Amino acid sequence: MPRIFAKSRGLLLPLLLIGGWEYLSRLDAARAYAFVPLSTIGAALLELLANGELLVNLLASLARTSTGLVLGMFFGVLLGVLMALSTLANRLVGPLFHSIRQVPMLGWIPLIAMWFGNGEFSKVLIVSLAAFYPMVLNTYQGFSHVERRYCEVGQVLVLSRWQQFRHVLLPSALPSIATGVLHALAFAWVTAVGSELFLSSGAGLGNLMMNGEAGSRMEVIVLSVLCIGLCGYLMTVLFTLLSRYLLRWRNIR
Repeated sequence: MPRIFAKSRGLLLPLLLIGGWEYLSRLDAARAYAFVPLSTIGAALLELLANGELLVNLLASLARTSTGLVLGMFFGVLLGVLMALSTLANRLVGPLFHSIRQVPMLGWIPLIAMWFGNGEFSKVLIVSLAAFYPMVLNTYQGFSHVERRYCEVGQVLVLSRWQQFRHVLLPSALPSIATGVLHALAFAWVTAVGSELFLSSGAGLGNLMMNGEAGSRMEVIVLSVLCIGLCGYLMTVLFTLLSRYLLRWRNIR
């Protein structure tokens, strides 16, 4: 029983927040609009599930976020490795990269919309850029701070450059890359919803929120926010479990 209570402690704060939310919704009409009663949120959930609107918008945002995340991770790792292993590439690309990444991601949306329109490509590009920056930084950090003794062991074993990369550099950099993925995941969801709000075309949870605001349906906005938070949390948990499995060798060193 004590172990069960220990595992359920994480539910205490969410339950308190839900209770406080329901209490505020019952005080007066003004608060009932700002803090929608749970019964109203539940009814809206059943309505959106019945007409398929929630599922369509959720899958659209999930696909957009996942696609942008994968592309940003892939190109971010490539550039991070290149900058870490090549002094010339770091000198040529580094200043430009560090200058561009100072611009807030949502600040790129008007420019990207002018170049590519407000379609799916622009939204995925924005998400990819958001995931790209932390992946480059963490990959560069991981490959630049490999312990020298590991490299010396590779030289003693007369490993080729590819073997040294595969068996020495990459395993040492994986923890930092995994941290970059977690950061990229959070930025990807933020920019995915932000691009849907700014580039209001096609399906997505951002568009569902905009429709809820236009129709003064606070319960729809709350449901959209909950879906975003839940999806982001589940993706984080899944990747954390995957990274623990891939990095399980760290516990037996």
